[in-house]
Amino acid sequence: MSVIQKIRDKYAVAIIVIICLSIVGFLLQEAFFGRGSLMGKSTAAGKVNGQEIDYTEYNDLIQKNETQYRRQMGGIALNEQQRQQLREDAWNQLLSERILSAQYKALGIEVTNDELGDLLTGKNVSPIWMQYFTDPQTGQFNRAQADAALANIKNDKTGQGTAELMQIEDDIIKSQLRQKYFSLVKQAVYLPNWLATQQLKDNSTNANITYVNVPYTSIADSTVKVSDGELQAYIDNHKALFKTEEARKVEYMVFDATPSPADTAAALKALVELKEEMDTTKDVAGLINRNSDQKFFDAFAPESKIMVPQKDSIIHLGIGQIFGPYYDNNEIVYAKLVDRKQMPDSVKFGHILISLQTQSDSIAKKRADSIMEAIHGGADFKTLAMQLSDDPGSKQNGGEYDITPMQTFPEQLKELNDYVLSNPAGSLKVIKTPVGYSIVKIIEVKNIGPAIKVAYLSKTVEASQETNSAAFSEASSFAANNRTQAAFNKSAQEKGTKRVADNIRPMDFVINGLGSSRELVKWAYDAKVGDVSSVFTLEDKYAVAVLTEAREAGTAKLAAVKPLVEAEVKRIKKAAQITAKLGNASSVEAAATATNQPVMQAEGVNFATPFVASLGFEPKVVGAAFNKAWGTAKASIPIPGNAGVYVIKVNAYVPAQNGQDINNVKASYEQGIQGTLSNSLFEVLKDKADVKDTRSKFM
Repeated sequence: MSVIQKIRDKYAVAIIVIICLSIVGFLLQEAFFGRGSLMGKSTAAGKVNGQEIDYTEYNDLIQKNETQYRRQMGGIALNEQQRQQLREDAWNQLLSERILSAQYKALGIEVTNDELGDLLTGKNVSPIWMQYFTDPQTGQFNRAQADAALANIKNDKTGQGTAELMQIEDDIIKSQLRQKYFSLVKQAVYLPNWLATQQLKDNSTNANITYVNVPYTSIADSTVKVSDGELQAYIDNHKALFKTEEARKVEYMVFDATPSPADTAAALKALVELKEEMDTTKDVAGLINRNSDQKFFDAFAPESKIMVPQKDSIIHLGIGQIFGPYYDNNEIVYAKLVDRKQMPDSVKFGHILISLQTQSDSIAKKRADSIMEAIHGGADFKTLAMQLSDDPGSKQNGGEYDITPMQTFPEQLKELNDYVLSNPAGSLKVIKTPVGYSIVKIIEVKNIGPAIKVAYLSKTVEASQETNSAAFSEASSFAANNRTQAAFNKSAQEKGTKRVADNIRPMDFVINGLGSSRELVKWAYDAKVGDVSSVFTLEDKYAVAVLTEAREAGTAKLAAVKPLVEAEVKRIKKAAQITAKLGNASSVEAAATATNQPVMQAEGVNFATPFVASLGFEPKVVGAAFNKAWGTAKASIPIPGNAGVYVIKVNAYVPAQNGQDINNVKASYEQGIQGTLSNSLFEVLKDKADVKDTRSKFM
């Protein structure tokens, strides 16, 4: 105890100081480096002219776009390519808003409250607002329905309707601002009379020419030597042609973990054993749901809508008969016909919901009964739905839904679903469900025909643990034994299966041939050229990659574009050789003699088009045909074209029948520019803006 007391007496002050300093240090660390700190991690997905785009805003927009896309496509699941496109769409949408907002502000463009009101209820209703209240049968805007929806929103105590309206108003304002801006810019597109007159004059004459073409192919590529210095000089003098964005290039080996024949046999064996029970059981649904990879769909499908392999064999089965086994992608399937009946392929119905969540059962039933009495008395179903329905999914649309047998309701609404699909147009009924009382009216029944209920007993053919382990082991061995690019290339050459992925961008999630491969992309941007990766686990395969090229934004490196530049520099050198060989040929005939090439003719050469019928795309030849320095008096100097060097002589100028006047020329030009302006102008503004894309650090 005396020792402890001595420590307390001697070191108490020091210990207190250390504790205080630790606390202060912890607080400073949190203040400067913690979440929300002064020096904390940035949440910016990028910047436009110094203005941040927060990652949360970007991600929320992606989710919104995905939801809209799925709704438009009937609720289908998105693949990775579609998601990647939606990510880019969301990014460009945010860039557009930031960049164009600055333009609106600079030009004083705005949308006033009065203007917004006119776009909702006035003479100039916005197309965005119209789409919510357009009758799909007539294509006409239902103004009364739209006005009723606005009135209901004012009485909405939940705030949901107000929030939805604010989002729609925001979309309308953005659309109106954009329309004003581009309309303003389009009005500035103008072709002066003097220039239109000159174009008309230039295009009103055709030239008939005699020419000699000395093709570049007459000189073998092997005889034209070029140095890397000459190639780099060409790039330096033509940087605009070699602009490049940040990208990576990898070479990779794939080790498939696809099912083996033994895996297929095992899946088939298990399925055949289950099929014996399927032959006799009365509980087909239970058997399917317990054992099948494809669960039981307890609904009828119109024969015309069935999209499965062996459809013709399945729809002609007798009730209780089984067809199979057959392959459906990577599944082996038996199909049993459970039942058959006549059904429509689609039904339009009206729905008014009196919810039980906010009132007692007795009050809800009285409300439902009174609504039924009003309908029987001639009240408009749509109007009642907009005013009284508690169903947010259809209220603003007059309570209307379209349903097919393939789009069933949840199990608790099965009675409602069965009623809608089994009754004729005009039927009206109150149906009680766990949600509340539903007043249902059948509006339209389409295309009644044969429909079947089928039970599909399926097993997915998957790679076994042994197959998967063998593929992983082979990939791991390859990665471990080939840690340099040279070793990678040697081993890959021996296997003969190396693949290449070029132009990989920072935000790519998919690589052709590999599918979803985000981790490989991220590795490529962290690695150095020559690095060999570890094993990447993909959907049904493993991959090992080597980074072979890292391109930064700017001017392309010679190594990346060498074949293209070499061909162009050789073409220039060949043109010089051919020109020297032509010497001072004073006529087309002299040029033909000097180069041993034939004299040819072309008619109808017009200044308006760079194409010549017998030559192809040769704008320099077309220009030379209308050079006043030569006219019809003498031959041209050698002209280096796209396919060879030309010497031409104009035989005659003849009037061209183009049928245009000055107003046609001006209108054609102005309409052409205006038609491409929306896309091209934004690209110009985007190119001039200071855009920093840092999304990849979050994804």
